[in-house]
Amino acid sequence: MRLGVLWLLLWLASPLAAQTSAPPLRDYAIDVWTSRNGLPHNSLRDIAQTPEGHLWFATWEGLVRYNGLDFTVFDRSTRPGLRDNGIGALLVDRQGGLWITDSRGNVTYRSSAGQWRVWEHEANTPEVLIQSMQMDSQGRLWLLYEGKGIAYLTPETGIVYQPPPPDLPLAMSFTKLVVDAQDRVWIGTLDGLVLRDNDGELKRAPAGWGVGKGLTWPYRAPDGALWIVAGERLYRVEDDRLVLVHSLPGQLHMTAMLQDRHGDIWLGTENQGLLRISSHGLERLPAGLNLPGGRVVSLREDAEGSIWVGANGGLYRLRETLFSSYTERDGLSGDYVRTVFEDRDRRLWVGSASGLDQQTADGRFRPMVLHNRGGKAASVLSLAQDPGGDLWVGTFGDGVYRLRADGSLRHNYDAADGMPGGNIRAISVDPSGVVWAGTQKGVVRIDGDRVRVANTPGMPNGLITALEHDHQGNLWIGTIEGIRVLRGDHVQSIDLAPMGGGRSVFGFHQIGEAMWISSDRGLYRWYRNRLSRVGLEQGMPVDAVFQLVPDRLGNVWISSNRGVLRTDMATLNAVADGRAPRVMVERYNEIDGMANAQANGSSAPSAILRQDGTFWVVTAGGLSTVDPQRLQRFRERPAPPAAIENVQVDGAQVHWEGPERNLIPGGRRLAVSFVGLSYLMSDRIRYRTRLDGLDTSWVERGPQRSVEFVGLPPGDYTLHVAASHPGGAWGQQEAVWSFTVEPFWWQRHSVQAMIGLLLLGALVALYRFLLQQYKANNLRLARRVDEATFDLQAQTVHLQALNQEKTELAERLARQAEAFERQAREDALTGLANRRGFDETLARDFARSQRSGHPLSLVVLDIDHFKDVNDTYSHSIGDLVLKEVAEVIAAACRDSDLPARTGGEEFALLLNDTRLEEAAQVCARLRGLFHDHPDWAGVKGLRVTFSAGLVELAADDRTPALLYQRADRALYRAKSDGRDRTSIG
Repeated sequence: MRLGVLWLLLWLASPLAAQTSAPPLRDYAIDVWTSRNGLPHNSLRDIAQTPEGHLWFATWEGLVRYNGLDFTVFDRSTRPGLRDNGIGALLVDRQGGLWITDSRGNVTYRSSAGQWRVWEHEANTPEVLIQSMQMDSQGRLWLLYEGKGIAYLTPETGIVYQPPPPDLPLAMSFTKLVVDAQDRVWIGTLDGLVLRDNDGELKRAPAGWGVGKGLTWPYRAPDGALWIVAGERLYRVEDDRLVLVHSLPGQLHMTAMLQDRHGDIWLGTENQGLLRISSHGLERLPAGLNLPGGRVVSLREDAEGSIWVGANGGLYRLRETLFSSYTERDGLSGDYVRTVFEDRDRRLWVGSASGLDQQTADGRFRPMVLHNRGGKAASVLSLAQDPGGDLWVGTFGDGVYRLRADGSLRHNYDAADGMPGGNIRAISVDPSGVVWAGTQKGVVRIDGDRVRVANTPGMPNGLITALEHDHQGNLWIGTIEGIRVLRGDHVQSIDLAPMGGGRSVFGFHQIGEAMWISSDRGLYRWYRNRLSRVGLEQGMPVDAVFQLVPDRLGNVWISSNRGVLRTDMATLNAVADGRAPRVMVERYNEIDGMANAQANGSSAPSAILRQDGTFWVVTAGGLSTVDPQRLQRFRERPAPPAAIENVQVDGAQVHWEGPERNLIPGGRRLAVSFVGLSYLMSDRIRYRTRLDGLDTSWVERGPQRSVEFVGLPPGDYTLHVAASHPGGAWGQQEAVWSFTVEPFWWQRHSVQAMIGLLLLGALVALYRFLLQQYKANNLRLARRVDEATFDLQAQTVHLQALNQEKTELAERLARQAEAFERQAREDALTGLANRRGFDETLARDFARSQRSGHPLSLVVLDIDHFKDVNDTYSHSIGDLVLKEVAEVIAAACRDSDLPARTGGEEFALLLNDTRLEEAAQVCARLRGLFHDHPDWAGVKGLRVTFSAGLVELAADDRTPALLYQRADRALYRAKSDGRDRTSIG
């Protein structure tokens, strides 16, 4: 048998397949595909699965192959191509080959090695749709032509056609043809059942069966039993007698049937969807699923136990999932669930944004009347039970409700009772029965009918997000700013921020001596007064986690915004202790049956472990649950078989299937695509490859589905591909492809030997030639050395002279550059800084003072009546006066001050780290120096004075220009007030 059959047998022997019965129909997850998802047509006439694991679909627009991720279409435009796009039926034979019929009477065969062969319709065979086909024990392929009778095909004889007798209703044939264990052919019609007996005669089914003349058709189950579907009745043929097994109520037109590995019966109908008859009775799919409509044409159970349904409106698949979910369809008041709680009587309570519900014995939910003063259902955020059995319900904006065990209202604690407004996200009951509630304004204590705000020093007074009493009775309080722990009459603060940046706390769970904390930066553990963390950096796939719940099997379930995470307690402790670097986590979401991957948090409890050991978690789309006992069965399912999808050499696809070894020209780029043929978690499958001839061990590829080799050396190679589910073992059914990389012509041994001999002869000849050349070159070289030595000595002398000249020139240029730089910022007459130099220094010191806060003063002064000096004594005397003025000002300045001539008879003095009072003293001292200076410019009796404006840098001086303008205005006032004075601005 082929490896695919072995894979199927292993699956059947696994714990998952060995379940005594399937779960209820409502617990199956349903996936839908239509032409929007890659199907070429929405009507699927037949479904088949070949041994390696591919699924095949018959549509009106071609044959479709599916690998769990991608649809590949084969039609008249592809190579290899089909004779017609309208596919009628599919059949997988004992060798793993796929038989295909079409709407023009052609039959195509695709072998397990990928070889195609076509039997076109012949002149004496109908050119119509072949609706169905089956193979008998002799290898004859029986064909049902739509309204035109039957035929059989063998590779040796071709198609042997048998037209329908006029007295039989084969003109109204249905889409079902079955070959039983005796090689009798049974044909369904709209007017009764037709049989081709072993004598070759076509006739109606035995009249004694009493199946009537309505829609009747056969089905052969995997166990070989023959079933007859007639109207609303299902019969099984036993010893050529009909035994009524099921009679279904209502006017049903059944169009497809499947018996699965559990023995359950699946029935497709004309217009009433899909039914199942199992240990749970007659089941229908829940309403409101928005499944493809119209007739159910085909049913198929794949190797993993999923049920595929082909309808006129598309394809859908039912698969058993790890999680089960409850939504509004099951009676919940709303799908946005915030909290779930199991009381001591094992009753389940569910709080949502739409109210409070309780689960009934039949698994459905009924609403509990919990109206606010506006008459609307309260939005429930938290639940708890006190020792007396009363249920406490925290709400969004409506306080706390206290309910009796039967759900009747005992009291509503609101503002009139002293309850702070806002939402109640957490409730905890201490060992003495006192109820503690977390509000938006801190923690309140409800003792009897009294509501008191807990005012112990250090208690938080803002939003409370989590509450939990530990084994010692201490109250752990979660806030959006860390943790407080009320220990008797004092409060301990635990800051999460220094370790990973945690702030918001969503939940607590004590395990032994350790308190585990769920936060916006992963998990924290408080153990023996020491805090440790397991977060994103330690392998957690998300930052924010809401609730940690350990089960009884060693698993730890963690809710988050991006699904439910699962790990084990030993690993978490090892990472928290620093004994392991990272935690390994599995993540579950909608594909695993969750109602919604977004679990809700900041409510309590948001996830629980029930007394029966099941884990329950609230989500944004309903309530989800998982039985950890089933986890191992799912993890132990067989690894997916690996299959090679295509091979390309330099981008061109090559035919790789078959026993012949492919020859690949050397130096080419080889790309191989592969897939793990599982349809449960296709996007999570991991891969590894090993190329014998290159790799010495397996190479892990993760989810990568292709591998590329460039420039492989010549030789024989075999590529192995293996696949596995996350956390599972590697599959034994590997994809294997052998090929040979051909050498280039120069890499062939004969060519290499010839080239070697030629090279050897060439080397000998070359050696002799080079020896003669060497002797002649030695003589020439000696002469050239002597000549070159003389030239080099002469050039050395010349270069030394040039280098000396270059050095002197560089020095002159440096002195000139220094002089030019000084002239650009220095007044030529006085030697003080000019206006450009002054402005640059003012801007620099202005910025420094603004940054440092150090004081800065500015003096702008002007020589009084300087024009009279020029007019009376000449401009040369005026220039001498200006030079003496500059000398006096410079003499009065400190090293840190900057005197400057800013133009004509105007000067400025920039005083760093100088307050206004100190600057005024400088101006006074300078005025004294002017008064004491005799005979300016050597002119007897010539007296020179100045007027000055003085300012200090202020906060509103946003720019140096504004500071200078204030000093200039002060100078103007000094002149206006009589000159020879300093005006402070």
